[in-house]
Amino acid sequence: MLYKRVITPKKIFLPIGNISKMNLKIYWPIFLVMLDTICFAQTHVPDTTFTIYSVFKKEVKKRPYIEIAYASDTINISTKRGVVYSKTSDRNLYLDITIPKKSSRKKRPVVLFVFGGGWSSGNRSQNIPLAQEMAKNDIIGITVDYRLSTEALYPIAVYDLKNAIRWIKSNEKKYAIDTNKIAICGFSAGGQLAALVSTTGNLPLFEKEKINNYSSNVQALIDVDGVLSFVHPESQEKGSDTSHSSAAAKWLGYSYSENKKLWDQASPLTYASSQSVPTLFINSSIPRFHGGRDDFINILEQNKIKTETIEIPDTPHPFWLFHPWFDQVSKTIVVFINQTFQ
Repeated sequence: MLYKRVITPKKIFLPIGNISKMNLKIYWPIFLVMLDTICFAQTHVPDTTFTIYSVFKKEVKKRPYIEIAYASDTINISTKRGVVYSKTSDRNLYLDITIPKKSSRKKRPVVLFVFGGGWSSGNRSQNIPLAQEMAKNDIIGITVDYRLSTEALYPIAVYDLKNAIRWIKSNEKKYAIDTNKIAICGFSAGGQLAALVSTTGNLPLFEKEKINNYSSNVQALIDVDGVLSFVHPESQEKGSDTSHSSAAAKWLGYSYSENKKLWDQASPLTYASSQSVPTLFINSSIPRFHGGRDDFINILEQNKIKTETIEIPDTPHPFWLFHPWFDQVSKTIVVFINQTFQ
């Protein structure tokens, strides 16, 4: 059963008065969020609880050496922002596509980036730097919207992301896309969603509200600190047995004790099989964000499916947003894509 939630507007603080003194390396993501709000505003009021800047303010107190990541040397790539990929009854859903400016007769692979934020917050602009790094390496990078728990509950976000994949396939000629080389990459809650999308291709339960008849299958998965099982002891999503306070419970619409079957149904580990795709895990050293990962890996290895795990020590959960880890994350993804799709 699906529910709609009342959207509560969030305050957005923008230090406009000091704009001339800003360090743009730190503050540019604020303007990306503002641009989305101004240019693409409809009835949906975004939840800005999770932003790059809010996380930076928290983490820099513990790690004063970190910097918000941005892509350098972007002169040879181009980002087309605000492309509508799906028109829902509530609002349009957008994506941003970053491609190399140099034309190529050879079709290029794609990485579809899914932002995190506890299924309730976040913004596709957070992953534009990674999309740009992909394009610098002759890989098309796409960042994407999906409906959050403040708008619609599980499994609507899954439908949205599958439609983004269908949009990619329907635009293969326009952007010279190799539709046999599509990877989905998600971060935190986005990692869980990416894993669920990758393991449920053509499964009727998740194949609804389709924008066209293209398959939603992908050929590779990159999961960055996204849980693989809501019910795994390591994930800590269950909280107290009757609690609705966890991010997962708010997205699923039920506490674990109220609907254990649904919690299992929404777990990517449930669908891991011989049909799963090559998978890269990039993780912090925080166990709760690995929930179900080792079991997932075991299934892949039993079926001789390519899998790789990179665990970066002494990192905060959203490490991929910041230097000094951003470059390692982007390079690891590029190497994995090139090796998998060679």
